[in-house]
Amino acid sequence: MRFGGPQLARKQLEHLLSLSERPNCTILVMTFESDGFAGSGQAVLHAGGPVPQLDTIHLDSAHGGLFLDAESQLNAYRDLLSSMESRTLPVKQSRDLIREIAQTL
Repeated sequence: MRFGGPQLARKQLEHLLSLSERPNCTILVMTFESDGFAGSGQAVLHAGGPVPQLDTIHLDSAHGGLFLDAESQLNAYRDLLSSMESRTLPVKQSRDLIREIAQTL
């Protein structure tokens, strides 16, 4: 979907590239060629830290945010996110693809 035109999209991609240079931020790209992923289309934030029992999953939806912190829910989303990560491009290739797309806009 296109919103805001190519200039806005380029700025957003350049912002992602800038964030990806931070030591506490990793941006990985999952291409359309990735198969077998059942969790697409839903924004998921895993807020984790040194004490796994305090982790929280935040799901973003049209009716508001939902926070999950039950161990079974955390484990299900950890598995989902791990599955997603296994289908992404490596960090450098992700950055290269983002840069390439930004340059073509």
